[in-house]
Amino acid sequence: MYEDESVLVIKRELFDEIGSFQGICTDIDKYLPIFLNPINNFFIHRDLAEEDPNHKQIIPYAIFKHNDKILRYVRGKKSGEQRLARKASVGIGGHINQDDFESSSLEKDTYLTGIEREINEELIINCNYNNLPIALINDDSNDVGKVHLGVVHLFDLESNEVAPGEANIENLEFLKPEELLDERDDLESWSQICVDHIEEIIRLNDSKNS
Repeated sequence: MYEDESVLVIKRELFDEIGSFQGICTDIDKYLPIFLNPINNFFIHRDLAEEDPNHKQIIPYAIFKHNDKILRYVRGKKSGEQRLARKASVGIGGHINQDDFESSSLEKDTYLTGIEREINEELIINCNYNNLPIALINDDSNDVGKVHLGVVHLFDLESNEVAPGEANIENLEFLKPEELLDERDDLESWSQICVDHIEEIIRLNDSKNS
């Protein structure tokens, strides 16, 4: 189904040992250094990973902010994750794969290489920005969430000059938090979690940048 793609995972038991949670956790320093330590992560074939809740796929989940608005888009029918097709989202996310490992260097680790690749594939950003990891997302309430673990990054953009980089990125628009809450029922589950905590995410980002 996913051809020859291998994706970065950790063991679910490691997540449980550190302290699993449902929803969002902003204590990112408790988890991320452990998850990204090469002794704790490895690659397995995506076909296996998507069906095995004994592993969690590490997914960078990037939110884009300009002034007081957050970027929202709709995943097209050709979305790589068909279980999320036609859902609205505030996050650009994707798997860290073996190609990211092979193209990374001592100056840039596999995880950061994967984030840049995903964003450059899906969006065209014509401005400068700051990028910080803010929180982790876990949602074991559905089949997609059971095998994924999200790392929320907030990209604070200097302008709203952002365009789709792929045909499956549709209806791209910057919206205020209250407008996103009005659309909450149309969002994928991770985006619902982020929107529910968007003020906290923005506040944490501002404090880290101050």
